[in-house]
Amino acid sequence: MRIAGFGTALPQHSIAQSEAATISKAFARLEEGQERLFEALYRRSGVERRYSVILERSEGPLAARQNFYGDQAPTTAQRMRKYESEATKLAVASSTLALEQARTDARDVTHLVTISCSGFHAPGFDIALAKQLPLRGDIARTHIGFMGCQGALNGLRVAQAFTAADPNACVLVCATELCSLHHQYGWEPEAIVANALFADGSAAIIGFADSSETRDIHLPKLIATGSILVPDSEDAMSWRIGDHGFMMTLSSRVPSLIAQNLRPWLDQWLAKYEHSVASIGSWAIHPGGPRILSAFGETVEIAPSALKTSYDVLAQHGNMSSPTVVFIMDRLHQANAPRPWVAMAFGPGLTVEVALII
Repeated sequence: MRIAGFGTALPQHSIAQSEAATISKAFARLEEGQERLFEALYRRSGVERRYSVILERSEGPLAARQNFYGDQAPTTAQRMRKYESEATKLAVASSTLALEQARTDARDVTHLVTISCSGFHAPGFDIALAKQLPLRGDIARTHIGFMGCQGALNGLRVAQAFTAADPNACVLVCATELCSLHHQYGWEPEAIVANALFADGSAAIIGFADSSETRDIHLPKLIATGSILVPDSEDAMSWRIGDHGFMMTLSSRVPSLIAQNLRPWLDQWLAKYEHSVASIGSWAIHPGGPRILSAFGETVEIAPSALKTSYDVLAQHGNMSSPTVVFIMDRLHQANAPRPWVAMAFGPGLTVEVALII
């Protein structure tokens, strides 16, 4: 599948990480001796600025930046109503940019693949996309839900299957997440880490069946996807629905699990396509956090500079869950980064999803 266009979108307002920590501290209900650790968790996140749909302004007194979170934690129903009102705006914005870059009319899209793990409603933002872009009435829709940060790569696998089955297929893949709707109150280190990392964003891709007669042969080409379930890792990462939003579990074991299990499998998987770690030109690794990036770099034995784009996206936008890896791929594309690319993300399971793009 040739990737003909990328599009990314962010909420209107953003906040510096130090300011987000100050606001969040009021909801953490810290006891004596906990403040230093709380501040350290925010500092060590690798995030400098994040965008959020709950923000009403980017400047001015912190107390006036948002009113979604207050003395009482919003219920899951209240958070989902916010998701329903805001997700479509970002999805339409990123998809419109992807269509423009691909020089493709929305009516030419035959398949729509949407991805999200941070909200649910029906009819969903896939229906809203179809109406607002607008897409054709007989568009084939597929939604990938609750797959976590790796969801966009699951979406690319589905898109590749559609283009392989139909040489005339044109697929729009759109990953949209509003993670800031799931801020957790109280003192729980794993929840504080999630609060410090996650942000909002949307990213889209336009894919066509590979055909030198109809598509630019110089466009990035998705040639394979792969997946591995790490043994005995179910407790390492989870995403569960609670009464006050979705609750993230992100164990400190994740970096060590990556270090112990990833390299042998990755070597074997790349070899199937006549590649190796040494032959990869650029890496689009989902920045689940700085420790995950460093663990990946160490086990694969690549320099930190090879992951600069991942670190930059984390610093400038935070962890947006599923769209994040597409933000990284978009930057690689804009920079004409050397190919092949390997895109990789991690999700509950613990699972690893990977894509090879030449």
